[in-house]
Order: sequence, then C-alpha cells, then structure tokens
Amino acid sequence: MKPTLTQADPIESLILVDAIQRSGIGHHYRDEIHTILTHYYVKTPRDSSSSSTIHDVALSFRLLRQQGHHVSAEVFNNFKGQDGKFRGEVRQDIAGLLELYEATQLGFEGENILVEAEDFSSKLLRKCAEEIEYSKWSRHINMRLKHPCHMTITRFTETNNFLVRSDLRGSAVNSWEKPLMKLARVELLMAKPIYQEELLQVHKWWDGLGLTKELKLARNQPLKWYTWSMTALINDIRLSKQRIELTKSIAFVYLIDDIFDLYGTPDELAIFTEAVDKWDYAAIDMLPEYMKMSYKALLDTTNKIARMIFEKHGHNPINTLKETWASLCKAFSVEAKWFAGGDLPRAEEYLANGKVSSGVHVVLVHLFYILGLSGTQNQGAILLEQNSTLISSVAAILRLSDDLGSAKDEQQNGKDGSYIEYYMRDNHGVSFKQAREHVINMIASEWKLLNKECFEINHYSPTLSFYREACLNLARMVPLMYSYDDNQRLPILEEYIDFMLLKPKSIKQIKN
Repeated sequence: MKPTLTQADPIESLILVDAIQRSGIGHHYRDEIHTILTHYYVKTPRDSSSSSTIHDVALSFRLLRQQGHHVSAEVFNNFKGQDGKFRGEVRQDIAGLLELYEATQLGFEGENILVEAEDFSSKLLRKCAEEIEYSKWSRHINMRLKHPCHMTITRFTETNNFLVRSDLRGSAVNSWEKPLMKLARVELLMAKPIYQEELLQVHKWWDGLGLTKELKLARNQPLKWYTWSMTALINDIRLSKQRIELTKSIAFVYLIDDIFDLYGTPDELAIFTEAVDKWDYAAIDMLPEYMKMSYKALLDTTNKIARMIFEKHGHNPINTLKETWASLCKAFSVEAKWFAGGDLPRAEEYLANGKVSSGVHVVLVHLFYILGLSGTQNQGAILLEQNSTLISSVAAILRLSDDLGSAKDEQQNGKDGSYIEYYMRDNHGVSFKQAREHVINMIASEWKLLNKECFEINHYSPTLSFYREACLNLARMVPLMYSYDDNQRLPILEEYIDFMLLKPKSIKQIKN
C-alpha cells in the first residue's frame, strides 16, 4: 500500500499520512510522505485557513511543522471572533479540538497563540469526556489528552484508534484503514523476535560481566535498559547491533549511579572519578577492590564500542566517549558531596548538575557515533556539546520528570536530591502542589525548546534527522519510565514492554 496525493481532496492524503505515522510504520514510506507534504505545502496558499475547518488547519500545521516546513502559528487566529476568543463552531467540533490540542504540542517558545489554544482545547475536551453525549468517545479523548502523538510512542498508544477517528470526523471508514491496522500488527509481529533476540544478547553480555555478584545492591535491570534503546531506534528494525551497543552504555550509567549512591565513601568516589578521568587500566590499582571489576568493564566495553565504530565508519570517537564518562562521574561526585556534607544546592544549581548526572549526554553522544555520524562535521560538533539545546532539553525533561515521580526506583535505596524540594526551600511559602505545577511548566518549556531544535535539525542531512528522531523517542519514553503508581510500580511501562517485546513470551522464556 503506497500513500498517494488525492488531488480532489488533499486533506484525505494528510489523514492517510497521519494514520501511517501513528501506526508506527512511517519509516517504510519516508519518500512518499515527503512528497505528499512538500506538494501540499507548495500548492496550498498560506491564507487558505479562512475557508478550512479547524481540524484541517491543525492537522496540516502539525504534519508540516514536524516535517520541517515553515508554518506560522498565527494561522489559528483566523478561528477567533472579534472578542479575541475562539468562535462557537470551533467549540462544538470535537475532532477539530483534538487536532488543535495535538498541534499545540509542537509549539516553540513565544508562540502564545498555541499556549492559549492548548488551554482552550484541553479544558473543553475534558468537559466533553465527562458528558453522556460523548460517552462513546470519552476513552479516546482522554487517551489523546494524556498521550498526544508528538510526545508519545504512537505504535503503543494508537492501537485500534483509526476507526474511532473516522467516527469523530463523521466520515465513512476509509478503505485503507483496516489494511493499515493489519500491516501495523504484522510489522510488530515481525519485529518482536528480533527484539527478543537482542534482549537475549544483552542478558548474556550483562550476566557475563558478573558485576551484580560483586555489587549486590546495584540494579540488575537489563530489560529496562534495553527498552530505552529499543524505543530510541524503533524506526529501523535493521539496527540490531546499534540497539545492543547503546544498551551497554545505558547499563553503565545505571551501574555507576548506584556505585555513587549506594556504595562509595566520599574518598573512594573521588578516587573512582579520578580513575575514569585518567582512562587508564593502570589506574585499577588505585581503586577499592569492589570498584575494580566495574572500572575495567567500563573501559573494556567503551573501548570496544569505539573500535567497532572505527572499523565500520573510519573514525575513532574514544576521546569524546571517555570525556562523557568523566563528566558524568564529576556530576555524581558533586551530588555525593552535597548529600554527604548537608550543604544542599539551590534548585537551579541542582538542575544544571542534574542534567549531566542524568546520563543523557553520555547516551546521546554514544548514540551519535553508533549511528555512524561524525563529530568533525560542524553541526555534529554543536549537537554533541553538553549544553546543546538538544541534549540539554532531553536531559532536563528526564531529570525533572524523575523528580516529579511519586516514588524512587523500587530497587534503589540511596539518597537522591529533588528539584521540587530545593525549589520550595529557595521560595519560602511555596506549597508542594505549587512546586509540582512549576516543574510541570518547566517540562513544557523544555519541550518547546526541543521542538525548535528538532525543527532546525530537519533542515540538515537525512542522517541527522534520524538522530533527531531517536532523541525525540528517548524524551517520549520518559513518562513511561517515571510514571509510578501508588504501589511504586510502573504499570504503563510494564504494559508497553508486554506489548512491544514480551507477549506472548515471558522474560524467563526468552532467557531460557
């Protein structure tokens, strides 16, 4: 099935593109989607919104902006009356309100019309979801409010939703909808055994290191670590080796975090940080016994990844890779000193350091090189900087979302900081609820910065665009990784892993 541009009704072509992308199979149709959206962008007048519905304008805005086309958010002012408020027909269009809400998720900083539109659409949709008149659509409305497609893994959240969207639009079911649903299911069924084999390889590697025998309190979560990599590179099933190697770097971020959080004394941690900075096997002798195996495994694994990249792509990034590990350990050291000495930081100081200690910089730099990109290119060098918008925003989203969580990782018992705690200390009289709301707004602001950066990357090479999508996928995974319930479990993450990876098999069956 190939998407084509319907000359009589180009909006139907956009609806098809949207459905393909939501189903998780858009990577099979990159060229066709590019052609459709470029043709629509070139042929459709920018002022055509005056004769279009809010659904059509919002859908085209979202698809064109995420493709990298310049579209102004001011187009939504055309749906306001003289009083500056959205007109009555917009308020009564449920399908249009859903598309408007989805479109606002691609906003940039300073686009106040999108902030207003998000507030307007979300309030009306929540009200509709509670009314009997819309009861058959309430579950769909709530799902899209909680999981807008730009900020989620749509292959997981959009299962079986095509038919509901047609019903909401008041249109007949398209002839392509059921075949598309079937194709998406076949795609997942074909991918599962590949993911399961990759997970098996990760387990064999991790178990072979024997580190959890030495460090029994450290987290032993290969499935969780692999899920990050699987999702980051979900758009190309051929990248098995890359997913496995990326998981290894993620595993060491968790391991070193536990060494700092659960094991080391301040003096021991200072020695470990110095050893990582040296990046020399001879430094093993200066380490406490329980750190030696982990240090050697870190060097062995990272050096091997660098050699693999050199053999495949012709450049050796080891100097850059080891610098990321040194920066991570220094950030962990800063936190360890804060918590050990009781000299707690201000909220902004904590966040600046926390973005580094999140490990995002380590992971995204490794991902960059694992994908075969070169840091010698001007744009590549900028993207790899620790304070680049791309890395900084993903890191802030992760760190702040982690702090918003209602519980720590159930297997981690060490002492962690919290932006919420420090923000309340810095701003006397601010309640816990107000601090949480502030953090939620900060995450929204970071998404706007990330949106703008990803929009700019769209105009660079296709390979960088793939890297951009992988970074977005990591940000999209954050809510799944930190949405703890009252029992300190992660039910949404567990459901996602079952859907993408395990069912009908269990993890025990895969390992055996």
